[in-house]
Amino acid sequence: MSILLQISDTHFGTEQAPVVEALVALARRQLPDLLVLSGDITQRATPAQFRAARAFTDRLGVPVLAVPGNHDIPLFDLWTRLRRPYARYTAAFGADLDPVHCSPDLMVVCVNTTRSWRHKHGEISGLQVDRVDRLLKGAESAQLRVVVVHQPVAVTRAEDVPNRLRGHAAALQRWAAAGADLVMGGHIHLPYVMSLHDLARPMWAVQAGTAVSSRVRKGAPNSVNLLRWDEDSAPGCCRIEQWDYSADDRAFLLAKVSELRPARA
Repeated sequence: MSILLQISDTHFGTEQAPVVEALVALARRQLPDLLVLSGDITQRATPAQFRAARAFTDRLGVPVLAVPGNHDIPLFDLWTRLRRPYARYTAAFGADLDPVHCSPDLMVVCVNTTRSWRHKHGEISGLQVDRVDRLLKGAESAQLRVVVVHQPVAVTRAEDVPNRLRGHAAALQRWAAAGADLVMGGHIHLPYVMSLHDLARPMWAVQAGTAVSSRVRKGAPNSVNLLRWDEDSAPGCCRIEQWDYSADDRAFLLAKVSELRPARA
């Protein structure tokens, strides 16, 4: 069975060294099978920031599955933004902007929701919805099925409604019918697990906070998520653990546990 570490909105260029070291220590203790980076890896998409981010993930010694966020496209270098928006990202994390991970018990499908002509808002195209639908329909019954985007598909605060992924409603309907269990995201630096309603099957939005950046929201410290679909969970149960950084302990501590029971056809 699998352990997945979700890290989001690291914003390298604004990272805090003690938090980075604490996260490396957490990963080395928990030994995840897969690291998911759900966007905004850098603050301004500079080559130096991407090199720092790649050096950090290399220290964890875990296979990496990443999607870009809006901050991972150059903002002020307009020629690069319009002509080669992902050149710096792909130099660090590979040319596949929509990678997929498959193991006997886990399918993770990433979707690039950024657009070079948008400042921060994300969107999903019909072709992308179709691709995810096809992949999910090919999943094995034992696989937990996770879709990864950057912008959230559901929010808990009215102030975050404008940040929702454009096209999320139609995408969720299709993906639920195709067998998705979870949709992971970031972008708003606020961690939560939220049940999604009026769909063909149970689904949840799993949002991560900012992992190591100083750009935290009020009342939400640096945090990451650990997903357990393994022997430490009850049979048929997916365990989502929120780990928050404690400045006093200089360590990530377990803050919240959500026990989810995905439907199994």
